[in-house]
Amino acid sequence: MTANVGGIDKILRIVVGLALLAFAFLAPATITWKWIGYVGVIPLLTGLVGFCPFYPLLGLNTCPMKK
Repeated sequence: MTANVGGIDKILRIVVGLALLAFAFLAPATITWKWIGYVGVIPLLTGLVGFCPFYPLLGLNTCPMKK
């Protein structure tokens, strides 16, 4: 599993993941689409691990090249 998520991409994924999870946990119980916040686990984990399983399928790599 080679890293394919770069610096800015990691930061954005972590921030978006935390924001979505915060929404899931802090939203009032009356909101019926609160479940969408739990999707924040995916960008949070890919940001922390540094690997996105969809990037190889799409031919993307935001990680800087090693010299």
